[in-house]
Amino acid sequence: MSMVRILQFPDPRLKTKAEKVSDFGDETQQMIDDMFETHYATENCAALACTQLDFKKPKHITVIDFSEKKDQPLCLVNAEIIEKIDTETSPEGCMSVSGGVYENVTRAAKIKVKAQDRHGKNIELAVDGFMAKCIQHELDHLDGKIFLDHLSHLKRDRIKKRIEKLAKFPKNDHHVHGEHCDHD
Repeated sequence: MSMVRILQFPDPRLKTKAEKVSDFGDETQQMIDDMFETHYATENCAALACTQLDFKKPKHITVIDFSEKKDQPLCLVNAEIIEKIDTETSPEGCMSVSGGVYENVTRAAKIKVKAQDRHGKNIELAVDGFMAKCIQHELDHLDGKIFLDHLSHLKRDRIKKRIEKLAKFPKNDHHVHGEHCDHD
């Protein structure tokens, strides 16, 4: 297993649509293992979609585990929402959008999802609350969308400019020269 770099907005690869999985062999299993390793090594990460990661050919896979002990892994392959009930608006953030950006997004309050597990077995889930929001967020990624796409163009452009400014002048990128410096 190995960690994979999480792509950051505005990387155009975040607009990539994932390929459906038909082969659940070693390559797919390795990809899932790498996704979970990256997920568990990333602070405050509830879930990751394959298209958020620096894979050459991202597949239609998402990994989720927001349990306190990180001991309830869920892998959804080729997932699709088959039913949506009610709506709710709440703040969302994203591992691919830096700068502590959280914005209100309206999503279905309850969903029914059909998918396959990591071994290709068909599964169906009925979920609500944070899990419903999380799955919808990740499925957006697999369809080439990020949560900012749910915002107005004006708001999205402002956030993009703020993120670009932070990238040029990061707050925590300071260095105090002293006896512990290891450069000339």
